[in-house]
Amino acid sequence: MTDVADRVGNVTRQRYEQLVTQAKDLIAQVARAQFALGDMALEIEPMRSVGGSMPNGTDDLFTVTESLQMFADDIGVERRTVEDCRYTANRWPKGRRKEGVSFTVHRILASVVDEDERWAAIEDAPFNPRTGARQWTLDGAKRVVGQRVDRPVTVDEKIQAVADLTRDDEVAAQVATDLLKRPAVTEHVTPAERVRVVTELTRDDTVAKEVTTGLLRRPAVARTAMRDDTTRMLVNRAQFDNSNETRERIRQRTPAVRVIEHTIEYLDLVGSCHGFVATLGRLVPQLRGQESTEDERETVRRQIGRVRAAADWLEGALDNGEFTLDEQLVQLLKGE
Repeated sequence: MTDVADRVGNVTRQRYEQLVTQAKDLIAQVARAQFALGDMALEIEPMRSVGGSMPNGTDDLFTVTESLQMFADDIGVERRTVEDCRYTANRWPKGRRKEGVSFTVHRILASVVDEDERWAAIEDAPFNPRTGARQWTLDGAKRVVGQRVDRPVTVDEKIQAVADLTRDDEVAAQVATDLLKRPAVTEHVTPAERVRVVTELTRDDTVAKEVTTGLLRRPAVARTAMRDDTTRMLVNRAQFDNSNETRERIRQRTPAVRVIEHTIEYLDLVGSCHGFVATLGRLVPQLRGQESTEDERETVRRQIGRVRAAADWLEGALDNGEFTLDEQLVQLLKGE
């Protein structure tokens, strides 16, 4: 019984080799036929330079396209087939065509611009590791001219194939999601790239909120993030804004809350004034018999100025309802 390893498909290895030999003969015949068809098309419509005219100097009865379309219709093939054969035959004169190499390989290598490089290229068939021989394949020809191969082998070819297949954003998103689920893949992503990806994925505020909430639940992340001055300031500001929003909602739902707040604020204000006066009443008598330096007296005077400005502001707010601070008052209260 024949070993399975000695079979290719449904035939033995020996029979397979016979079929390959027969197929090569057929491919050679097909190549000769396609070159012959290209030569005929060239005879009907020789290649012209851009903007060129008919070689005989007469006016064109048909355009190139019209002539080739007529020829294609009369022999029952597509015009594109005639044009491919014509182009390839022109790029490969009869003396330069390589016997045993398919017409398709000739057509691919026809894009090599320099003629000498083109002649040399077809003589230098790439090594095929599967057969252990130097022979032309379509992918081998495509690699020579820099075209995308059908069966990528190298890392660069595979990357290009993936890029071509993921041009659609929906497909790319699904592929990226699946790839990032593989730990071995994410380990090779640099920190900078990870940051960039996360930034891109969190441009939507809703997504950013969910991601940030999840990250800040991790103590080590939260602790490190709070070391940044800007982050800490923004978080504190957000907490303050959230508190204000919460208070405002409570005020709208419960009007009595505002009355209570007013009472508390009034008591705080009166208590602050009373506390200030009481503190002065306790400290000023203790200054008797003490000698203050000029710098100390100047410092106290500056603070008295701030107190006086604050008191005037309070009085204006009570009498005139003027609660805003002008720039000069702000600077004075800040001690600037």
